[in-house]
Order: sequence, then structure tokens, then C-alpha cells
Amino acid sequence: MTTTSPAETSGPDPAMPGGAAITATTASTADTATIATTANPGDTAGPQAGGGLVSAVRRRLHPDPMVRRLAGITLVNTIGSGLSLSVAVLFFTRVLGLSAAQLGLGLTAAGLCGVVASVPAGRAADRWGARPVLVVLVAVQAVGTAGYTLVHSYPAFVVLACGVAAVDRGSAAVRNALYAEVLPPDRRVAGRAYLRVVTNVGICLGTAVGAIALQVDTKPAYLTAILADAASFVVVAVLFHRLPAHRLPAHAHPAPVAPSAEPGDGGARRGKRRNPALRDGPFLVVTVLNAVLALQFAVLEVGVPLWIVHDTEAPRITVAGTLIVNTLLVIALQVRATRGTEDRATAARLCGRGGLLLAASCLVVGLAHGLPALVAAVVVLGGIALQSLGEVFGQAGGWALSYDLAGERDHGAYQGVYNAGSAASMMAGPALVSTAVIGFGLAGWAVLGAVLAAAGLAMGPAVRWAGRRGGYAEAR
Repeated sequence: MTTTSPAETSGPDPAMPGGAAITATTASTADTATIATTANPGDTAGPQAGGGLVSAVRRRLHPDPMVRRLAGITLVNTIGSGLSLSVAVLFFTRVLGLSAAQLGLGLTAAGLCGVVASVPAGRAADRWGARPVLVVLVAVQAVGTAGYTLVHSYPAFVVLACGVAAVDRGSAAVRNALYAEVLPPDRRVAGRAYLRVVTNVGICLGTAVGAIALQVDTKPAYLTAILADAASFVVVAVLFHRLPAHRLPAHAHPAPVAPSAEPGDGGARRGKRRNPALRDGPFLVVTVLNAVLALQFAVLEVGVPLWIVHDTEAPRITVAGTLIVNTLLVIALQVRATRGTEDRATAARLCGRGGLLLAASCLVVGLAHGLPALVAAVVVLGGIALQSLGEVFGQAGGWALSYDLAGERDHGAYQGVYNAGSAASMMAGPALVSTAVIGFGLAGWAVLGAVLAAAGLAMGPAVRWAGRRGGYAEAR
């Protein structure tokens, strides 16, 4: 049970019954943007292709068979996630009988477990391979999600939520490492962008099905939704197991040089056991900056709804409108936003552009206070449009940097650390936005905007630092 993606995505809360929505995110993440929407060879729009609707769907299929397989897995996973996310809060409060305070405390503890789990999960992927590790984690997630239906006490809920969150965040890091194993370097970001579009589509479909359970509003309906999500994890585990174990050629994985290694002293062996990502200063800076930019998801999911309901005259239905606007723009623009991200300088500039757009979004949303209802709604939706543009640029640039700065080595370690930063933002973001931003009105929105802009613009110097260190390492 989780929230899109982040990592993949904005993603679900790791402890919620939505489980690892693939934010390839996510997704979460390119040689050209058009590759993700190009028709497969031989596909045509005419009647020979099986009719207008079938033709339209086939034209949207990715030309790369591996990306198509990943997209199918993503769709199954995110339909289950959308289904359970739509009923999670009512399931926890009405079926399990948790209070709002208990739920919040439990999910906070679970979020912390998710942060901690990302790094060792990534290292496990480097040691045993991303695919087998991911199969195990997803299978455990299926068991954990089904376990929510058997919970009858608050301590049991907290323990289970922490376990599910740890497995969810760990699997998110391992998925990102898997993409590095099965996709060529020049197509990873475009592939992740395509998967993120599929993620949004899947969550929308799952949410629509979840609306049926909400309408029925009975314990059996909620239990069925949770178990359906658990079943989706079983299917996903099987599909990952059947995925071909493609790996890059051995020459594409240069062994990192351990700083402490000296001939004959065993330093190389000791260095190899240490996490290289935790000793990579520029990468850690990029991870922190990306975590700051990821606060935008707490703004969208928590800050804006609270602001609309408590501090503006906009109709409450505007909350749903913000999610619709965001989803549609991400689906329409995420793939195109990956253009040029094979160059790390371009990727850094995209992050800077994204930060500035997020800052503008904060200011526009903050200006909705005190305006007439209809005008306030229009202003908020305009701010969300800016946020969505900032999101697609920031995600595309961040995905590219997370792979590029790692090089073709230790992808599990690097993605584990990078995902831990995103998980920390997901954990702290809702409390930060709801207290330090909403409570101070327009001034709070302005300060948050300044922080987001600074984080995006700081990506450029961080990447230049990484380039200087890379040259120094090669010289040595």
C-alpha cells in the first residue's frame, strides 16, 4: 500500500494499501522523446489495423519490446494501487477502527522505515541482481498487503505498515536499478517517462474501480479492494520473474576504485563492500536537491487541498480539478520533457526550469486567498498547471542525473540512495507543508517557492562539480 511515483512517483504513501505505484515515476526518469509514442513497425491507422480504437491504442505502444513488457507490468501494478488507494483511508478508519491521529502516527513510522530500507535494497540488487531481488520484494508486498485484512490491533497495524513501507520503498529502488539493467543508457529516461504515463493511466483506472467500493461502502467491499491489490502484486511478481534477465556487457561496468585501496592490503575488497554512492559527494548533493524538489508532491496532495478548503472561496470540487489537471498534463507532456536529457548539463537545466515553474506555481496558488469563488478556482487551477509543467521537467532531469552520475556501475547502490532521498521527502513533506506553509498564508507559499527555485537552480553547480570530480578521478 503506497502512494505515484515517486520514485517513482508523485507516489502513494509507502504504507498505504496501494503498494509501489511505479513512478518511473515514475516514474518515476532518452535519446528522443518521440520514441515513446512512435507506432510499432507495421501499425497503421486504417481498418486493416482492427478499427479506429484498436489502431489508436496500438499507435501508443512503445516500439521497444522491453519497454512494452515493463509497461504491462506497470499497468497491472498501478491499477491495483489506484484501487486500494481510493479506499485506504476509509478502510483504516472504518474497518480497522483507527483514529486519524493513530493513522498519521503509524504512517509516519512506516515512512521512516521506507527511508531506511531503500539503501540496503539497492545494495542487494547489485549483489544478487535486480530482477530476483525485485521478485522477492514484490511477493512479500503481496503478503503484507493481504495481511491488512487480518489486523485487529493498533500495534499489529504499525508493525505491518512499517514492513510494507520498507518493502515498497526497497522495491522502488530496485525497479530503478532494473531499468538500468534492461534498457540502453540512451533510452532509459524516455523509457521511464513512458512508464510514468502508463502509471497515471493505471492509477486513474484503478481509482475508477475503487469508486465502486466507495459507493457500496461495506466492509466486504473494502476487504475485496485490498485483496485485489494484493493479487495484483502476485501477478506483478510472476511477470517480473518471466522478464528476460538482460544485462549490459561486462565492459560497460568499470569497477570503481576504492580510495583506500593499496596493492596487497585488501583495501580494494573493503572498499568494494562500502556503498560507493554514500561516498560520492556530488551525487549526494543532487539527491538532497531532488528531495527538496519532491516537496511539490506534498503540495499537490496535501497543501493545495487544505488551502482550497480552509483559505479560499473556491468550490471544494476544485480539489478534484487540480488532480485532473495534473494527471492530464503529465500524461501529455512527460515523454516530450525528456528531450536532450542524455546530456547532463541539459538535464540540470531542466531541473532549474522545473524549480522556477514550481516557485511560480506556489505564488499563483497563494494569490487565490480572498478572491471570489470562481476566480479563486481559476487561479488555483492555473497554479496547478504551472506545477505540472515544473513536475515533468524536474522529473525528467532528475531521472537522467540519477543514472548519468552513477555511470554504468553499482546502479542498485546509487538508486537506493537516490530513492531514500525521495522517500524522506514523502515522509516529511505533508507535515512540513501543512504547518510551515499553509499556516503562514501567502508568505509561506513565497518562502516555499524560493526554496524550490533554489533547489532547481543549484542542480547546475552540483553537476559541474560532478564533472570536475570525474575528470580528477580519471586523471588519477
